Amino acid sequence: MNDLQYVYAVARIRVKEKSLLTDADVRSMAAMKDEKEILAFLADRGWGNSDPGQTGDEMLAAEDEKTMALMKELKVDPKIFDVLAYPNLYHNLKAAIKETCTTDAPQHLYYAVDGYGEEQMRRIVSEKDWAALPEHMREAAAQAMDVMLTVHDGQRCDVIVDRACLDACEAAGQKSKNRLLREYEESTVAVTDIKIAVRAQKTGKSLAFLKEALAPCRSLDVRLLAAAASKDEASLMDYLEDHGFREAAEALKESPSAFERWCDNRVIDTIMPQKTNSISAGPIVAFYLARQNEIKTVRIILTAKSNGFTEDDIRERVRKMYG
Repeated sequence: MNDLQYVYAVARIRVKEKSLLTDADVRSMAAMKDEKEILAFLADRGWGNSDPGQTGDEMLAAEDEKTMALMKELKVDPKIFDVLAYPNLYHNLKAAIKETCTTDAPQHLYYAVDGYGEEQMRRIVSEKDWAALPEHMREAAAQAMDVMLTVHDGQRCDVIVDRACLDACEAAGQKSKNRLLREYEESTVAVTDIKIAVRAQKTGKSLAFLKEALAPCRSLDVRLLAAAASKDEASLMDYLEDHGFREAAEALKESPSAFERWCDNRVIDTIMPQKTNSISAGPIVAFYLARQNEIKTVRIILTAKSNGFTEDDIRERVRKMYG
């Protein structure tokens, strides 16, 4: 795309940004009495399809489709979305490996990923056709499959595949010419490393486990993070507070939900500067990520409402909005 095309595309995005949910909208939905009222509120804002009886899942699926249709219309480099789809791609690999190697495995959720959806990934795994996978997945796929076939260790399978995903995200971010994608992938890897370290500390995982699970990135020293998490909670908190992640430590002290909210908000903070950018793909990609964030937030609210969570409980879980 040339500068003129970017100006046009960004102008379209600025108009679309006005329809994004705001923090006030999210607070209003948290206060609504039930899922039906929330769906009506969203339908009035143009969410979903024209079917008044659509379910929450149908409405959110329709919004995903609308977002991707807009990205294609604006002719954003599809390679950007290939990278953003890495977590879903690697998730599909794990699901297929576990289903193939475990006779009594329940049906797993698969994401819609071009070329690597449910049927395609099951075939690749069942035939061990690793050459059909992107190059950055092949080694991890073979290792994870071997682990499941020989020692039936689902957790180690997860570690192998998840680490490969983080490494792929970091590598793709560093190679990208798109500044936002570089910053987004770096932030995503750093936040995920912290989440892994927190879970590992709470479950008493070893230093060896942490060294294998944590992916190197520019935002933090994973060696020091692993060492801190393998000791005790106080050491982990000290590391976070002393290395630029004081808000993460404060959120952890508040509650697990507050920490999960901080993780997602940290990533959203990465895209906020794109609101003042006008000649690049940055604002377009930021809009896509903002839409994914608000769809995720609506899903959280709908699920919480259906499970009888209070308004305060829901507000503790909802994410910061870009709108």
